[in-house]
Amino acid sequence: MGAANRSRQEPDPSLEPGGLLDVLGVAAIVLSAEGRIALWSPQAEALFGYSAAEALGRPAARVLVDEQHVAWVLSWFAGIMSRGRAWAGVFPVRHKDGSTRLTEFRNMRLEDGQGRHYALLLASDQATLRRLERDLALSLRLVEQSPIGLAAVGTDLRYILVNPALERINGISAVHQLGHTVGEALPFLDAHGIESAMRTVLESGAPLLDQLTVGRTPAKPGSERAWSVSYYRLDDPGGRVVGVATSIVDVTEQHRSEVAAAAARRRLTVIADASERIGTTLDLDVTARELADVLVPEFADFAAVDVLDSVLSDSTARTGDGSPAVFRALAIKTAYRTLAEAADPVGEIARYDASRLVTRSVRKGRPLLVAHVTDADLPRIARDEAAAELLKQSGIHSYMVLPLRARGQVLGALDLVRARNPHPFTDDDVLLATELAARAAVCIDNARWYQSQRHAALALQRHLLPTRPTQPPGLEVAYRYQPAGSVVEIGGDWFDVIALAGDKTALVVGDVMGSGINAAATMGQLRTAARTLARLDLDPATVLTHLDGIAGGLDETIATCVYAVYDPHRGSCRIACAGHLPPVHTRHGHAPRLLDLPTGVPLGVGGASFEDVRLDLGEGDELLLYTDGLVETRDHPIDTRLQALTDLLNRDRPSLEATCDLLLDALHHHDGTDDVALLLARTHRLRPAC
Repeated sequence: MGAANRSRQEPDPSLEPGGLLDVLGVAAIVLSAEGRIALWSPQAEALFGYSAAEALGRPAARVLVDEQHVAWVLSWFAGIMSRGRAWAGVFPVRHKDGSTRLTEFRNMRLEDGQGRHYALLLASDQATLRRLERDLALSLRLVEQSPIGLAAVGTDLRYILVNPALERINGISAVHQLGHTVGEALPFLDAHGIESAMRTVLESGAPLLDQLTVGRTPAKPGSERAWSVSYYRLDDPGGRVVGVATSIVDVTEQHRSEVAAAAARRRLTVIADASERIGTTLDLDVTARELADVLVPEFADFAAVDVLDSVLSDSTARTGDGSPAVFRALAIKTAYRTLAEAADPVGEIARYDASRLVTRSVRKGRPLLVAHVTDADLPRIARDEAAAELLKQSGIHSYMVLPLRARGQVLGALDLVRARNPHPFTDDDVLLATELAARAAVCIDNARWYQSQRHAALALQRHLLPTRPTQPPGLEVAYRYQPAGSVVEIGGDWFDVIALAGDKTALVVGDVMGSGINAAATMGQLRTAARTLARLDLDPATVLTHLDGIAGGLDETIATCVYAVYDPHRGSCRIACAGHLPPVHTRHGHAPRLLDLPTGVPLGVGGASFEDVRLDLGEGDELLLYTDGLVETRDHPIDTRLQALTDLLNRDRPSLEATCDLLLDALHHHDGTDDVALLLARTHRLRPAC
């Protein structure tokens, strides 16, 4: 402050014209004791029109005064010269152009070293002077009475003006701001950013308008305020830069409304995003990961989705307030590693006692919020002391846990944490998270129900499919069954190898339309019927005819089937088809080929006739029976896929088992939408009887 004052007290010889004195155009005139003009300034020439040559030496009364005022002027002049009395007032002066102009004077007597007297007249145009006085008065009133905070800083960025409104905004008197920089006077604000903006305006001359600043001041230290600040450079009338002015408007309420509206838009965006991203499959783990992915990092730094172990096992959990809750971690998502290390590993069981917040949430069926986490809260949040320390190191400061409730049942819990995100969770955040948890819980419950049904259907299907058959006479057999992916239910594909009289073997592959337990149960009925009919030693066409009648009586059942009987003594095979894809015949030294068989109609259509075809098989020939799930896709023509199948069979293959794996790996996607059953048989010579 002292240094600033000293710098302002030093002379400044570099001032350019254009200051206030120049705007006023103050004229200086010196009159001798006889009233003659002795000195005539350039400003006098500009004000009255007479050049120095025209004015000097002439009686002032004759040059500047109308005839009617001469007597008064002479009397006035005599009074000044005799008594030394100063005079100030407005007087009409005659301009060189003949007009009369009101001029304001300041007049006083001067005395030189020899005792001679002179009169000094300081004159200015009254209109100009009154305009400046009016402008100054208005400026002062505007500054002092404006409800907008106004301030000005000099070129050294120290305050030179602070109005009362800004005193109220900052909660600091002008006395404690004048002469100080922003950083010195208002250290609680972003002084660096504010001073940087001021320097930019000083250097460029371009104003910065409506700059949003947020902070707290001594006026209202308990709440965050927002201001719209504009900066513009101040130049004097001569164009000299004198500083920067700022106007400050309190826009806290508007800012809060905009923040609230933006938060509402973000919530709607998150909900809309969740509607698209959660529940895209009926896989329980995927659904849980989708929920966590939606929330991190946009909403939270960490999310954990846990389901009650009793829900997964369909058992009745203890629900007493004092009993622990047993969870299985389904998914976690974190913005950084420390938080992940504090979480329960996915797939593991965690047991939380009644004092833990997650237990209380699922027991009470309501969300719990700890907006500002303290060290005392960590043991109620973390799984153990080590995890609590990790959470502390991560900077956790806000936490909430919400029950995952669907169809009146609590399925598990959603844990959310903020650490690097500086904003604590609010009640509005709880509402948003509750909405997302409710949506996700329904999807999780659907996935859980589907998973249970799928497991039941798969168990039924595997139970109905044959166990590993013994190798039949004259044949080496390999087979595979591949369930559909997790997005659909189990289908009704089946295969069978049936030993017949005379060393003959029946090979069967079929596909019941539909999915789920009903399809699996229907498949079991048709498989049982096929085994019964096969033992009657009927030809393939007759077997399919009987199966068609049986399928017609099974409540709108439709199925495809290929049925073959191989006789190793004759080296021949008879095959019939009911709406099924053609088998592939492979002979050593020849390209694999699709058998040209009468296609027939699917089983269950009724009234159809079937025809079987004889196929001679040599030593080492192979016959592949398969269901459509192996080759049919939505993206490729069936002919292209069948060609790919035969190309794979045309390779060198070490064994039938390796061939089955090759076909599944190359052709069937494990997340596909259909089951696959395939049966591969290779002929070989019968060993002679001992």
